[in-house]
Amino acid sequence: MNILFRGGSAFIGGAVRRDAVLVRDGVIAAVGPESELSRSAPGHDTVDLDGGLLTPGFIDAHMHPVQAGLERAKCDLSEIFGLDTYIAKISDYATKNPEKEWIDGGGWDMSAFPNGLPHRSQLDFLDRPAYLIQRDHHAAWVNSRALDLAGITRDTPDPADGRIERDADGTPSGVLHEGAMDLVGLLAPRPTAEDQARALAEAEQHLFSLGVTGWQDAIVGSYAGSDDQLPTYLDAARAGRLRARVVGALWWDRTRGEDQIEDLVRRRAAAEGLDRFAATSVKIMQDGITENFTAATLEPYCRCGGTGLSYVDPGKLKRYVAELDRLGFQVHFHAIGERAVREALDSFEGTDPANRHHIAHLQIIEPSDVPRFAALGVTANLQPLWATHHAQMDELTLPFLGEPRSSWQYPFKDLQAHGTRFCAGSDWPVSDADPIQGMHVAVNRTEPGGSVHAGYPTAQTPFLPGQRLDLATALSAYTEGSAWINRSPAGVIAPGRPADLVVLDRDPFELPPADIWTTRVRMTFVDGVAVHGR
Repeated sequence: MNILFRGGSAFIGGAVRRDAVLVRDGVIAAVGPESELSRSAPGHDTVDLDGGLLTPGFIDAHMHPVQAGLERAKCDLSEIFGLDTYIAKISDYATKNPEKEWIDGGGWDMSAFPNGLPHRSQLDFLDRPAYLIQRDHHAAWVNSRALDLAGITRDTPDPADGRIERDADGTPSGVLHEGAMDLVGLLAPRPTAEDQARALAEAEQHLFSLGVTGWQDAIVGSYAGSDDQLPTYLDAARAGRLRARVVGALWWDRTRGEDQIEDLVRRRAAAEGLDRFAATSVKIMQDGITENFTAATLEPYCRCGGTGLSYVDPGKLKRYVAELDRLGFQVHFHAIGERAVREALDSFEGTDPANRHHIAHLQIIEPSDVPRFAALGVTANLQPLWATHHAQMDELTLPFLGEPRSSWQYPFKDLQAHGTRFCAGSDWPVSDADPIQGMHVAVNRTEPGGSVHAGYPTAQTPFLPGQRLDLATALSAYTEGSAWINRSPAGVIAPGRPADLVVLDRDPFELPPADIWTTRVRMTFVDGVAVHGR
């Protein structure tokens, strides 16, 4: 089937051009003036852009779609805010689901609670154990029944990679950070294979509606009470149900060492030869998050002391990464604090840039480490939505980081100035999966819309505005940059490339920057076939 996209503009080679695009048999056949392409494709179908913009399909370089799909089917708190609202939703969910042995789900926001911490007593009205994951997936809120079932008491020690929050007398308060989440999470009912398959299918369709045609799943393995997603992806790819182009980042078990590398090689091999899924990346979570003081910092946090956690021993990390690199794996780091970023960069010294290693999140980078990304050939994996004056930043992060460290956050422009390659992602379901909202923040450093986000008013004071990116750079990160990370043939509009394309209802380059967020996806195509719209 031939399709001519006409009547608007196209994002080609990092710039907007007033060209039409011809697709033939699922592949981009030609780019050029509409008058010329119309003559070369008799009998073609036509998609009228109606003044909008045609872009490559968006590719999210860091997200968790299966987990997102599962959570959307449970007690989902992600679209509401505040203790009273949470309790009302939890109570309603329990009433409507009397057959469920546990109340599980998540999406609560730390900034809804004093010092970012809910309490077990707030959930003790339930007649069942509760396990509710925090929005960032770095903590869980549980009730007394759940703690009792897990045998967690004031005498239970903290795991090496986590912390049990406690009352003044040492009694567990009902918040489990990082590795401590598994103490309860692994007791909750497990999703079936059918549940996981349904979650992936529903997540994929939601992502298509946002123009996302490919992604890197940033944790394929068992973590924080979730089950391994590898069988789900393998089954979907083998059966032809997976239409997006996906790379799975295999989870590095931080309780083990290099003995797990043989398992990673075996898991990678299980996906070899599949058209839509590859397991060629390894995810190493080097630290936690700033809000609960588990992000690894060089200097102590203000007011509370401590310098966070390095989950993988930095003395061994370089050896592990060198071996993964030798075996041709891409290494995908989670690094939030400036010490974790430095440890990740140190581990990449001497590795092969051809393996396309990248570091995600990059909340804090000590300035002397900024040039090292380009020097080492390491890609910066941006999650732009976080770079604003949202409540969690203003109430739970800035007061504890202090200066100058607060000014080192999300230094996108500084990285760009040193020639750093970018890719971008959402970390969905941690934050909104819509790439356009992420682009808006990358350009404006303010919350999209200027009204309400997750139930609370958003500040419109730009967050470190000197670190803004231009829209072309942000859009390229979500397309060509992430395609490069995934070794995807898509991500650009050029002859011979797959016709993974998105039709936007307007051209965001013609809008005032403050209105970029109003852009919507009209249609999404994968291999020239409409998977959303039309």
